[in-house]
Amino acid sequence: MSQSLTLLLNTPVVIAAIFISGIGGTFQYGFCVSVMTSPSIFIKEFVNRTCVQRYNVSLEQWQVSLIWSFTLSIFCIGGLLGSLAAGPLSTAFGRKKCLWLNNFVAISGALLMLLSKTANSFEMIMVGRFLYGINAGVSITVHTMFLVECTPKRLQGMVGVTVATFIAIGKFCGQLLGISELLGTDERWQWLLGFNCFPALLQLLTLPLLPESPHYLLLHKGDSQGCEKALRRLWGNKDHSVDMEEMLEQHAAAEEVRSHSVMELLRNQTVRWQLLTVVVIFTTLQLSGINAVYFYSYEVFRGAGLREDQLRYAALGAGLCEASTSFACFTIVDSIGKKPLIFGGYMCMSATLVLLTVTLYLQNQVQWLSYCSMVLIFFFVCFFSGGPAGPTPPLPGEIFNQSFKSAAFTIACTINWLGMFLLGMLFPIIVEHFGSFCFLIFLFFCCACGLFVRFNVPETKHRSVLEITAEFQKMHRKHETLQKRQSTEEKAYESKL
Repeated sequence: MSQSLTLLLNTPVVIAAIFISGIGGTFQYGFCVSVMTSPSIFIKEFVNRTCVQRYNVSLEQWQVSLIWSFTLSIFCIGGLLGSLAAGPLSTAFGRKKCLWLNNFVAISGALLMLLSKTANSFEMIMVGRFLYGINAGVSITVHTMFLVECTPKRLQGMVGVTVATFIAIGKFCGQLLGISELLGTDERWQWLLGFNCFPALLQLLTLPLLPESPHYLLLHKGDSQGCEKALRRLWGNKDHSVDMEEMLEQHAAAEEVRSHSVMELLRNQTVRWQLLTVVVIFTTLQLSGINAVYFYSYEVFRGAGLREDQLRYAALGAGLCEASTSFACFTIVDSIGKKPLIFGGYMCMSATLVLLTVTLYLQNQVQWLSYCSMVLIFFFVCFFSGGPAGPTPPLPGEIFNQSFKSAAFTIACTINWLGMFLLGMLFPIIVEHFGSFCFLIFLFFCCACGLFVRFNVPETKHRSVLEITAEFQKMHRKHETLQKRQSTEEKAYESKL
């Protein structure tokens, strides 16, 4: 760890790339996930007031809740479209220029948010959220791609975790600005929703100071001089001919292999365990309950028995827990490994959800248990950000070879955004029908995923794709042998009977 950190500190331009790409990258995603919580009551009143003024109709509570859920969830539809378009756009324009142009989408959404109250149109909030989703979908993919390609190979595991760190920082900033002392008021909520224009403007001004991705310059543009110049700025003023030769060798090997489509990946039996791993882990990433805590944190903390004047600060505390724990994960991921972080994180989350269900059920009988519920939610957030949050996003690229990577990332992004959309739409209904037992649904997914990773997924730290593929085959060859043996014994027993 100390060697990796020392190497990172010796590459200041890489550090600058981490912050500049992050502030206009996954920071925007994290901010959008948490920012709608604080002004929710004001926006719901705005929706109802608009309908009364425009149509002379006062909406019922379920109608307002439906519009609110859709306003939250349309962000995910935009995110899915953005993530599917990110690959072709980053190839056509380049990683750096794609990130730079993507800021105009965020600024357009921010302008709609800022003007929505003046125009007396809640539909503008929906369109703004949709544009924010497109921005987030593009930025998550291209931010990760740009950052990894600008980083020395020895630092890619550590630096890749910063993608999740900026998500956590974005969530925290959304909650911090949402307190009543800042922008979380009936007079200023439109400025809170339009805040995304500021990190977008910051990246617009600072991104041109960074070089383009060396990989893109060499492999897509054929600019060897530009690649060498970028490598000198990023990695130090020394000879990088060996690094460039390695890039060319990897590119030549990749060109010999045809990229498979999503359908071909789904039908291919040789990578079925890698595919199942991606499906299970990315489904659980959304159905673990972490985004339910952020989308509806006030409802969660209100259900935990906290007073109305305490809700903002409890939500802020949850964001601070995630941001600080995510930074800690950045410092330990290389020494601990990714499999223990995912397995341990989900099992600790499962234990926390069991205790949380108990405290929520008994809090009406024991008053101080409401504060225990709040602390347990903080622990839940910490276990997530210090466990699966960091290692999960780059996982498809680590366990699939070059021919399947694109299709694997497409499946992962689709599961991620559709899962978030369904969660945003259905969680209020789940809370209404299950009450204090609503977290048992998330408990099932966390526990099942933790056990799946423990027994079916190999460690990926410091291993090549070929080594990981061989380990998958080795692990599951044993399972198949045991199943065949059990089947043979059962048939022999039945024949005796």
